[in-house]
Amino acid sequence: MSAPSVSFEFFPPKSLEGSFRLWDCVNTLAPLEPNFVSVTYGAGGTTRQLTHEAVSTIHKTSGLNVAAHLTCVDATKAETLDIAEGYAAEGVTDIVALRGDAPKGADRFTAHPDGFGSSVELIEALADTGKFNIRVGAYPEKHPDAVDQAADIAFLKRKIDAGASAAITQFFFEAETFFRFRDACVKAGIDAPIIPGILPIENWTGTQKFAAQCGTHIPQVIHDGFAHATRDGTTELLATAIATELCDDLLQGGVDHLHFYTLNRPELTRDICHALGVTPKVRLQNVA
Repeated sequence: MSAPSVSFEFFPPKSLEGSFRLWDCVNTLAPLEPNFVSVTYGAGGTTRQLTHEAVSTIHKTSGLNVAAHLTCVDATKAETLDIAEGYAAEGVTDIVALRGDAPKGADRFTAHPDGFGSSVELIEALADTGKFNIRVGAYPEKHPDAVDQAADIAFLKRKIDAGASAAITQFFFEAETFFRFRDACVKAGIDAPIIPGILPIENWTGTQKFAAQCGTHIPQVIHDGFAHATRDGTTELLATAIATELCDDLLQGGVDHLHFYTLNRPELTRDICHALGVTPKVRLQNVA
C-alpha cells in the first residue's frame, strides 16, 4: 500500500513566540511535501488580519500550496469578498469556506446585517468569481447546531452543489465513524472527495474540551489509555499509537488523503506521518 497524500492545518500566531512556533511547524512539515496547508481564522473572525499575513508569508516563502480559511463572521459581503480578491491577487486561490463560530460571548452564530447568512451563500459568491478552489467543512458526528446527522449531510450536499470541490471533516477517533459518514454521503448523492481530519492528541485535557465543544465522541478505551499513560509518563507514545492506528485503518478502508490538525505543534504529526510512510523526499543530484 502506497503512502497517502497529506495536508496540514496551522493557526496564525498571536505573539512573537507564536510566530517562531508557526515557522518551526512549517519548516518541520514542509519536507513531507503536503498537498496543501491551511491557515485558520480565530473564533469569531478575531485573527482575520493575522490569518492574511500568515497565509501571504507562507505562500511567498515556503513554496507550499496554501489554503486560506474564510468565514462569514462579523463582516459584510463586500469585506469578505475583498479579502478573497486580495488572496487571488497574491496567487492564493485555495479557500476553505466556513460559516465560522459565534464571536466570543455569543451563544450562536448571527449573520452580519450586510454579510453572508451561511457558508452556502459564501461558497456561491466565491464560485461565481471563477478564481478559487473551494473546500468546506464536514461533520462525521452531528454538528452541535444541527437537528440530526441527516440534516448535516443535506447541508453538505448544498455546499458541494454551490461550488465546493472537496470537504474536510471535523476530527474523530474511530475509523468506522468516518466510513459510516462517507457511505451516507455517497447515498445522498455527494461525489466530491471527503477528506478525514485527524487530531493527534497533543494535550489530553485540551482535546477533551475541544471534543465536548464539537460533539466528538471519545471512546472509553482512549480515556482509560490516557489515565494510565499520564501516570506512566507515556502520553506521547500513546498519542502516536492511537493516531497511527486510526490513520492505518482509514487507509485500509480506501482513504488516500489525510488532513492533520497540527495545533502548530509539528513533532507528533511528523512522527505519525513517518510511521505511515510519508517521509521527506530525497532529491538525487546528477553527478558529472
